[in-house]
Amino acid sequence: MNALENVTQLLLDWNRGNDEAQERLLAIVYAELHRIAAVHFQAEREGHTLQPTAVVHEVYLRLVDQTRIRWQNRAHFFAIASRLMRRALVDHARHRKAEKRGGGAAHLNVDEVLNLSPATRHDTIAIDDALSALERLDPRQARVVELRFFGGLTVEETAETLSVAPVTVKRDWKTARAFLFHHLTAKASNES
Repeated sequence: MNALENVTQLLLDWNRGNDEAQERLLAIVYAELHRIAAVHFQAEREGHTLQPTAVVHEVYLRLVDQTRIRWQNRAHFFAIASRLMRRALVDHARHRKAEKRGGGAAHLNVDEVLNLSPATRHDTIAIDDALSALERLDPRQARVVELRFFGGLTVEETAETLSVAPVTVKRDWKTARAFLFHHLTAKASNES
């Protein structure tokens, strides 16, 4: 059984209440979750108080607490994980910003991760605000960004998760990136 089939089978077994399947699942998906989290920290300032391993552990604890979810497959699992990773990063950034009374929020280099240009830096909260604004206008486009950016899913995995064609994901990804770029640069110019 290949890794994809194994993840799907373990998720189905977990649905049936098999606690051993949950433990075996973590062993298989841990490296992928850690890789996704590490992407988010590539552009972080040195000495960031949250590390990829801590994010992975937080996401895993939140995943384990998802008792009402009927897991479908690997893509569905990583879709939920991507949403939880977004929440963990934003929660941490808001906590840090509150501690410092508005300063020092964690920064992500959105342009590198989302392939936007020109390169500018935006904080995690600004990214979340922009994504929330996009979600109000086009929930599917926001979900595409969440799955690809926070979840690290491929175009094909995103398409499978959303039950749309890969060409639709590509179109939504392109449009969403343009929206986020505009939203983030407009906010940055208003603040200067």
